Amino acid sequence: MLWLRYALLVGKPFTTLTMIYAQYLESPGTKAYSEPEARKLFSKFEKVSIKIQLSHGDLLTSQAGQRHTGGMLNVARKIWPRWFFTRFCHRNGLFMMIEATKSL
Repeated sequence: MLWLRYALLVGKPFTTLTMIYAQYLESPGTKAYSEPEARKLFSKFEKVSIKIQLSHGDLLTSQAGQRHTGGMLNVARKIWPRWFFTRFCHRNGLFMMIEATKSL
């Protein structure tokens, strides 16, 4: 949704999610990692388990941050296909839980 709002709808479809997250997700400079990037960050650990979940932000079930307001967001909340994301995109959420065991 952030990509739609801050890239596609303003005529900048080649803007990366990394750039959008850094500028518009939570505080400036926020980073998000893919599962392969997270595995690389934890590569020195013996055992790594990663679980990705959809969050309330992914499903538009809660209030957004102060910078994300307006009529378009209210419309999006009403028409957002939560059933589709829960069923087909459940591994594409912004919440990543990582459990790692340090080797001795």
